[in-house]
Amino acid sequence: MRVLHTSDWHLGQRLVNLERTEEHQHFLNWLLQTIEQEKVDALLMSGDVFDNGAPSNTALKLYYDFLRRVCATCCRHIIITGGNHDSVSTLNAPKELLECFNIHVIGGASTDPLDELIVLKDDQGAIELAVCAVPFLRDRDIRLSVSGETFEEREQRIKEGIAAHYEAFVPHIQAYKTQGIPVVAMGHLFAAGGSASESEKDIHVGNLGQIGADQFPKEFNYVALGHLHRPQMVNKAHHIRYSGSPIPLSFSEVTDTKVIFILDFADGKLSELRELQVPCCRKLIRFKGPLEKVKQQLSVYDNSAYTYTAWAELQLELDAPLPDLNQQLEEILSLKKDQLQLLIHRPPIIQRAAATLEQQVQEEVDLLTLHEKDVFLKRCESAYPESDHTELLSTFTELLELMGQEKES
Repeated sequence: MRVLHTSDWHLGQRLVNLERTEEHQHFLNWLLQTIEQEKVDALLMSGDVFDNGAPSNTALKLYYDFLRRVCATCCRHIIITGGNHDSVSTLNAPKELLECFNIHVIGGASTDPLDELIVLKDDQGAIELAVCAVPFLRDRDIRLSVSGETFEEREQRIKEGIAAHYEAFVPHIQAYKTQGIPVVAMGHLFAAGGSASESEKDIHVGNLGQIGADQFPKEFNYVALGHLHRPQMVNKAHHIRYSGSPIPLSFSEVTDTKVIFILDFADGKLSELRELQVPCCRKLIRFKGPLEKVKQQLSVYDNSAYTYTAWAELQLELDAPLPDLNQQLEEILSLKKDQLQLLIHRPPIIQRAAATLEQQVQEEVDLLTLHEKDVFLKRCESAYPESDHTELLSTFTELLELMGQEKES
């Protein structure tokens, strides 16, 4: 049986208020072609279908159009799990209808493992694969609040709760293992040792819920993970992988290669794992350095290999403030207006020590590049400059998570 593993589509995502619809449509079109070319039997999507809990009509259309079109391909089974960005109710709303088309959606966690255990059969009714389709496990799903518990105790309880959720499948999958049927687990979490980028939001109160590769039951032949946007193995375990996001969701991902995984199962085990590179239709690029160097890079930039105009982030390193800096940049950018669009212009870095009052003024911060926690931390540093803000920041992160959960429920 051939399986395709993908995750973190983040349909509806905006970068500095610009929509990514064209890029997402380009990926979904390519994904449909790949499913046909590779003769994929089952598609696993491991969370964060949407970028937020109230997706736009455009994002919903992308999603449902894809599901309609994938049903016309050779792919016989589609399994979609919810991520920390997804609304459980939004994903689950058409659940019963989609099951009529062999599309299984698990938007939120259940107390009964059988609700998340999906058995895939061939046209003759023979079982080919068992999938433990675990969605993002919210704090309320895996632990009860304990009054007065310490930061370390809370961290341990979350880890134990996540590990216990996966362990609960073991009694139910033993029969499949005995029959030589492979078992796959899905998940949307932060596994210990993973490499994150700027665009991932903390989950489980500042990524407390980090479990290691050895905490996934050995009965799983493959673990298809989502949440981290860089494709990677977990602690060098060949069968535990993040597929990553299909498009770069922030400028911290400009050097990442975006992929999906193709898995072949035979004789009750994972026989082959391949990665296919997702073609890029819009380049995100960072320009950083001295003015003359950046101007040279801008002047020779060639975007002919990409379908859409490139988006750029710029940060200059200067010896002193330049009054005509914007004019110089506008002149060179005007020559590249059909190839390059400046999205983020970060405050210049002044290399030498500040000597004038103007140079001593604190650099201005673009609010578009700040997250809620950045603003909160700056306020703490202003109000309590001599204090350790770790506990305050942890509490604030937990409040943000709880607020997000209330909006989704």
